[in-house]
Amino acid sequence: MSTTSLSLLNRATAEGDSQSWNRLVHLYQPLLRRWVAAFGIQHADSEDLVQDVLATVYRDLPTFQHNQRTGAFRKWLRGILIHRVRYFLRSRKNRPTATGKSSVLEQLQQLSDDCSALSKIWDHEHNAHVISHLTTSVEPRFAEKTWMAFCRQVLDGVPPDEVAAELGMSLSSVYVAKSRVLSVLRQEADGLVD
Repeated sequence: MSTTSLSLLNRATAEGDSQSWNRLVHLYQPLLRRWVAAFGIQHADSEDLVQDVLATVYRDLPTFQHNQRTGAFRKWLRGILIHRVRYFLRSRKNRPTATGKSSVLEQLQQLSDDCSALSKIWDHEHNAHVISHLTTSVEPRFAEKTWMAFCRQVLDGVPPDEVAAELGMSLSSVYVAKSRVLSVLRQEADGLVD
């Protein structure tokens, strides 16, 4: 995995950096699949639609300008998803009925509204998905004790002095472990999550 200070987004747009693009696809494909499936689109069509969304991201990512506002990439990706689903429905004259009381078109309208409950669900799921994926992907970079000290403090909410006693580490080592892991996570999440 690259240790450059550039974010994954910037690396994925670099010509010839197929490894970073593949990481971006691996990161976002499951999230996009879940959202497309939630619109009630058949599996075969949903796979094509996810590929269409990713192809649009690939084509347009070099022109994407992160404005340093919270959620800029997340919002941009959501917009592509909405646009491609609408295009899919129009092009196939297909109007699948979503589960629940609202139609797919109503759901898309809600998703396009930054203040709607559905849009806020997208934001939450996006960030949780990305953080979970990145946490899993960076774990192998750290010694087991370092990783455990981070997890116990950050994920489990255990006070640092208790973590130190539990793992047989000095208090300063526990703080350093947390700092090292968070630093790598921030670098990997740069531009993807808030």
